Amino acid sequence: MTHAAGQPDERMPDERVTIRVNRSEAVVPGGGTLLEAIRDGLGLTGAKLGCGEGACGACTVLLDGEPVRSCQRTAASAAGHDITTIEGLFNGTPGAAAAARPADVVPDENPLVGLHPVQRAFAEEGAAQCGFCTPGMILATVGLLSADPDPDDAAIEAALAGQICRCGSYQRIRRAVHRAAGLTGSATSESADGPGGAAGTGSAAGTGSVGGPADAGRTSSALTAALADAPDPGPDADRWQPPSPGAGGYRPARPWDLTDPAERDWFGALGDGLVAVAAPLPPGAGAWTASGGAWLHVAPDGTVTAFTGKVDVGQDNRTALRLLVAEELGVPLHAVRITMGDTDLCPYDMGTFGSRSMPDAGSELRRAAAFARGLLPVRPGERRVETVTGPVPLSDPGTWRQAGRPHLAPGMVAAVTGRRRFTSDLRLTGLAHAAVLRPPVPGSVLLGVDPGALGNRPGTRLIQSGGLTAVVADDPATAAAAIADLAAAARWRVPDAPSDHGIAEYLRSHPSDGGGGRFGGPFEHQEGSAPTALESAAVRVTQTYTAAYIAPAALETRIAVAAWDDHDRVTVWTGTQTPFPVRAQVAAALGIGEERVRIIVPATGGAFGGKHAGQVAIEAATCAREAGAPVRLSWSRAEEFTVGTLRPAAVIDIAAGATADGQLSGWTHTNINSGAAAIGTPYRVTDQRLVYQPAASPLPQASYRALAATANNFARESAIDELARAAGADPVEFRLRNLADDRLAEVLRAVAGHIGWEPGREPIPGLGVGIACGLEKDGRVVTAAQVMIGRDRQVRVTSLITGYDCGAIVNPAAVTSQIEGATVMALGGAMYEAIRFTGGVIGNAAFSAYRVPRLADVPPIEVILLDRPDLPSAGAGETPMIAVAPAIASAIFDATGRRIRSLPLTDDGLLPDA
Repeated sequence: MTHAAGQPDERMPDERVTIRVNRSEAVVPGGGTLLEAIRDGLGLTGAKLGCGEGACGACTVLLDGEPVRSCQRTAASAAGHDITTIEGLFNGTPGAAAAARPADVVPDENPLVGLHPVQRAFAEEGAAQCGFCTPGMILATVGLLSADPDPDDAAIEAALAGQICRCGSYQRIRRAVHRAAGLTGSATSESADGPGGAAGTGSAAGTGSVGGPADAGRTSSALTAALADAPDPGPDADRWQPPSPGAGGYRPARPWDLTDPAERDWFGALGDGLVAVAAPLPPGAGAWTASGGAWLHVAPDGTVTAFTGKVDVGQDNRTALRLLVAEELGVPLHAVRITMGDTDLCPYDMGTFGSRSMPDAGSELRRAAAFARGLLPVRPGERRVETVTGPVPLSDPGTWRQAGRPHLAPGMVAAVTGRRRFTSDLRLTGLAHAAVLRPPVPGSVLLGVDPGALGNRPGTRLIQSGGLTAVVADDPATAAAAIADLAAAARWRVPDAPSDHGIAEYLRSHPSDGGGGRFGGPFEHQEGSAPTALESAAVRVTQTYTAAYIAPAALETRIAVAAWDDHDRVTVWTGTQTPFPVRAQVAAALGIGEERVRIIVPATGGAFGGKHAGQVAIEAATCAREAGAPVRLSWSRAEEFTVGTLRPAAVIDIAAGATADGQLSGWTHTNINSGAAAIGTPYRVTDQRLVYQPAASPLPQASYRALAATANNFARESAIDELARAAGADPVEFRLRNLADDRLAEVLRAVAGHIGWEPGREPIPGLGVGIACGLEKDGRVVTAAQVMIGRDRQVRVTSLITGYDCGAIVNPAAVTSQIEGATVMALGGAMYEAIRFTGGVIGNAAFSAYRVPRLADVPPIEVILLDRPDLPSAGAGETPMIAVAPAIASAIFDATGRRIRSLPLTDDGLLPDA
């Protein structure tokens, strides 16, 4: 038997050992993983389970100061060593006794006081979005800086190579590591504050602006001060937290969205004050809304609590919505808190997708707040409910005093200290754990199972209800082992299914009628006669472009905790982008009314369009009802890839023609399978035909960040590039000559001017520059890419610059962060990501086999914001995705003369064989 770091241990699985965590000793089972001992045994939830194979870094802890993957170590192998978790960094000393504090204990009035220098640097740089990966990133950085106090970018990339940030905050993470090096090397931490401190020592490009705030995304002394001055630095100071499992909390007699406003028990939940209720205005011509309105409460002490059915899954729409409420009410930002994603208390909303938070929730909350301002002040003992009727005069964005300037959420401190409680961190007394039997291939039919395969495991129960076959047990390991035995003996009828190499032909030959939801049925739009125009065109391009299935691959898998109460009502805590549709799905599956189902969305470790459906919530609620106990169901990483939905594969045919003087004269665009989003063209062309043909997908597919807009824009912009070159025209000048949208043309000019675009530049072998643009969800985006390609065929993206116009900018820090993150995610789909499958069986359902961007893959990213305070605000989480792939494809062509028309553009980073 040995206890050396990195070596196995021969203890019996049930033997208990003593481990020392954050300078405190605890006795835990020796045969379980160190991660299980830390999380389940000690309640230290900063270390996360992201993959279970040591490939994502979310479970990183320090073992004698060295970063290790706690999911790959037994607890016994850590006996005799000093273990430090993110909680142990608190108060600036690894191993500090702060780890023993409950998560809701406030360390100090100033949330930055007592932070380890690395934690502080990450907070000040805003180096987190959802925050799920952040504890592991920070501990890996602490280990790096202890060995190398002043690392260069290469050393940082090597040290963090095993850490995944699926939100794409790598540029800020790189800056934070440099900033932390400056903080740890200075006598006082104040020397690193401001843009001239350690934050500026990295090689990553900063953020510029055109017509917008100069410090749009960079931290500054003022931004750091705003973070420090938050008067309520709790785990998430900006939210009115829905109750966690076992915490009690107020539950109305009936969900407020299903109750007349006059009959809602507002004041039982909120106390004395004024309630302003805004019903949604009828959408204008050609517009739509996902929102069911908004309401807010103003207490006599001036505290404002706003309610929206939108959710925050890392994009920080929460801060932007708070800013809008603060502006309209004329109150400080710290006086505003917000409740999101609680179906008992929030207004109905279709879901958080399509960059609709600002157009939907933002506009409705502004109306409610502006209306309430005319009813102030609120006196002690006052209880009033007022309904907003008709339009309300709103503030002029040009006069905003708080919005329009960069803000970091107070919850950033919770993220860097591990105190943010995700769905996967929730626990409840008497909690059982479930695992579900999954088909070997999508579309398989279960013919039978053998209950005897479960053996005599104590506390294990087989659940068979409504097509669900699952096992409930006392702990996750027992449930997983039991379902594995059940699966080995299960009998299935497996359908014939294609493989990835033949997917284009399969989709062409399997058209479908589509259906409801966001995909809808077939679509066709025609103006003039495209065939005639194409036939007479002086220059013509006809090509097919394809895009592979890719996975959202959020770092936190789908998880739900379900509990039934004594009134036969169920509450489900789950990370979803669509809590109200999930409520309806759970109610329908269980055969009960929606008023008996409550969905609560805690902090969620990413979503990216992949957490829409209610499957995990239905499974957990069903298991909890059948088992007669609260149940937690956590999908494995393999389930995320094989059961969860994927971004649809795309096959796109484009024919485009131009006149001799470079005017577009004919255009056809046919999308097979992936959707109609962004299928329209921003270019002037009188003769055009646009077609979307759904197909019977062999793999489960649904929403994904920007959905079909990425594939459609890749195809369109690639075709425009090809047409321009075939006509002997400069690609930028050709676009400007034909663009019908002046705002998009302005962004294109800004980016082209910023990079010094030179029409007619002589190509440089191995070095390429490309540019592409797009219009989607009322955002205008232009991306410029630079690539280098060596003799080894390795394609290296060396620079990405994105210009963006999203109307009035509410929070430049969040907008820039979202653009950076969207750029990184789009880089993955452009360069590496693809689901590989044979006969319908996915073969790369793991982070060790499915390549997502890592720190070393991410070049300097520069963001140029064009602020338009005269226009409504649009979102920034999706549209910045759509121009990255065509810009890189254009740059590869510029460097090699080869046009690649399939996504991903490379074979695991290598230029494909000709």
